Amino acid sequence: MSLTPLHKHAEISTIEDIRDLISDDMASVNRLIHESLYSEVALINQLGHYIVNSGGKRLRPVLALLSAKVHGYHGSDHISLAAIIEFIHTATLLHDDVVDESSMRRGRETANEIWGNEASVLVGDFLYSRSFQMMVSLANLQVMSILAETTNIIAEGEVMQLINCNDPETTEQRYLETIRHKTAKLFEAATRLGAVISHSNEKREKAAASYGRHLGTAFQLIDDVLDYNSDVDQLGKNIGDDLAEGKPTLPLLYAMWNGNESQSKLIRKAIESGGREQIEEVMEAIEQTGALAYTTNCAKLEAEKALESLKDLPPSPYKEALVTLAHFAVNRSS
Repeated sequence: MSLTPLHKHAEISTIEDIRDLISDDMASVNRLIHESLYSEVALINQLGHYIVNSGGKRLRPVLALLSAKVHGYHGSDHISLAAIIEFIHTATLLHDDVVDESSMRRGRETANEIWGNEASVLVGDFLYSRSFQMMVSLANLQVMSILAETTNIIAEGEVMQLINCNDPETTEQRYLETIRHKTAKLFEAATRLGAVISHSNEKREKAAASYGRHLGTAFQLIDDVLDYNSDVDQLGKNIGDDLAEGKPTLPLLYAMWNGNESQSKLIRKAIESGGREQIEEVMEAIEQTGALAYTTNCAKLEAEKALESLKDLPPSPYKEALVTLAHFAVNRSS
C-alpha cells in the first residue's frame, strides 16, 4: 500500500527541505531551549543539556512551527510553543527511561544510566515545571488549557502502558488507545496549537489536531515495527527492547494471535516474563506471521487520515512539508 499524495510535484519533498524551510525559526527555538534550560543548580544544566542535545529529530517542535506557518501566523509565540513542546517531550523521555530501565537511547547512554534514576526523575520534573512557566509567559489561557490537558493525558498513557506490560490479553484497541494517549497526544497538541495561535476557525483547528493525532499514531506504530527489524546503529537503542520490557506492542500481539500453537505459547510467555532469552524464535514468528507488514499497513492508514486532514488547506510550502512528514513517518528506518 502506498500513501496517496495531495500534490504531484512537491518542492518540499525531504526532511532536509523541511529543515531548510524553517531553519531560522528552528535556530530561534534552539536558542530559547538553551536559555530556558539554565539553572543555578549545576546538575540540572549538565543533565538537561545532555538529553536535549542527544540527537533527537525535534519532530514535535517542527510540527508546531509548520502548523503555525501553514495557518498564516506572523508573530513569535510559535517559537515559545515549539520550545515548550520539546521540554514536555524531553521530560517524558527522562521519566520513560527510568520506568523502562533503559540504558540506551538515540545511540547514547541514557541519562539515568549516567546520573542515576533519582536525578533523571527530578530533572524531568524541572523540565515539566519550566515548560509551564514558559506557558504562563504566553498569557494565553486556551494554550495553557490545551497543554495542561495534554500533559495529563500523556501521564494517563504512561500508566496505561504500565498496566499493559506483561499482559498478553492486551487487545489491539487497548494498544492503540495507549499510544494515542502516550505518544500521539503531544503531536496533536503541537499541530492544534499552531492553528490556535493563528486564530483559525474551529474547523481548521479540529483538522490540525486530527493531522497531529493520526501522524503521531503512525509514528509510534512504525517505532514498534523498527524495534524488531532495524539495527542498533540505525535505531539508536537495543533491538527487542519492547520484548525485554514485556511490552505487548502490535507486532508481538499480531504474531501471537496468528502464529501456530507453539509460536503463540512462546510469545505469550515472552510477554508475561519479558527478557530476550528467546528473541530469535520470537522474531521468526513475527516474520512468518506477517506481523510487521500488518503493523506497517496500520501506520499507512493512519498517515492517510493525517493527509486527509490537510485537504482544505491552501497550497503552500508549509503544507507540502506536512505532507512530506506524513510520508516520512511511515518510510523511515530510525
